[in-house]
Amino acid sequence: MSKKIAPQQPESSWEVSSLELSQEAFARFASFITAELGMKMPESKLALVQSRLVRRIRDLRMQSADEYANYFFASGNAEEREHFINAITTNKTDFFREPDHFSFLCDVILPDLGAAAARRGERFKVWSAGCSSGEEAYTTGMLLSDYAVRQPGFDFAILGTDISTKVLASARSAIYQEAQLADVPPEFRRKYLLRSRNKSERMSRIIPELRRKISFHQLNFMDDDYLIKDIFDVVFFRNVMIYFDRPIQEAVINKICRNLAPGGYLFSSHSESVAGLDIPVKALKAAVYRKLE
Repeated sequence: MSKKIAPQQPESSWEVSSLELSQEAFARFASFITAELGMKMPESKLALVQSRLVRRIRDLRMQSADEYANYFFASGNAEEREHFINAITTNKTDFFREPDHFSFLCDVILPDLGAAAARRGERFKVWSAGCSSGEEAYTTGMLLSDYAVRQPGFDFAILGTDISTKVLASARSAIYQEAQLADVPPEFRRKYLLRSRNKSERMSRIIPELRRKISFHQLNFMDDDYLIKDIFDVVFFRNVMIYFDRPIQEAVINKICRNLAPGGYLFSSHSESVAGLDIPVKALKAAVYRKLE
């Protein structure tokens, strides 16, 4: 049961006796995070975990980080588990991040697989695996929408998945600050963004026509079955593997590839390597792989 909140007590004035997470409490959290999310949690991550939990500890009006640890592991509360996962996961992303991937999509993949899908009257499907707040999915959607204008019969659908319900809600809202949109080309801003009527807010929203092409769902890469029925032509799996050890990387990529079409493409981040993993893809260039046919 959570602490009762005194109505007259403003959050900013709540005093916490100790935000320092003990080694014992950190070890419990580390075991949970690795088992449930697959993320590596060496002792060097103690300060990170501690800092990510500060707001939640204050929200619950608790006195210490260790009190929160005892509460978390004693409650078995699914809602608190969600709060914890939202706090602990990293969700850094940008529009048009690693732009050479999107150039490869436009210059190589779409003239081949995109045109073939159009001829067959099939939807071209893309999965943004680890989509965070949606920038990757909407970047892809802009490019596919632009291609559809030039390619008769081309249609597409995009799936974005993430473990964090907080970033998924942000992705579904499709509202971004102007600073977040800095890398979106001006012509795409004109086509695919609606500026807030309140100019002082300096925010824009993705147009409804593009939003309807993209769906967002929660997914934990540690699940045995992802319960995804679609087969995708392209999967973006970028800046996620860095949090996993090698056996988990291999297991997750193999599960992702169940939903990647033979001849389909997998993108990883340039900072990630799949070398030495037993997975059904071959490297084409840096961070670009194709599933074996």
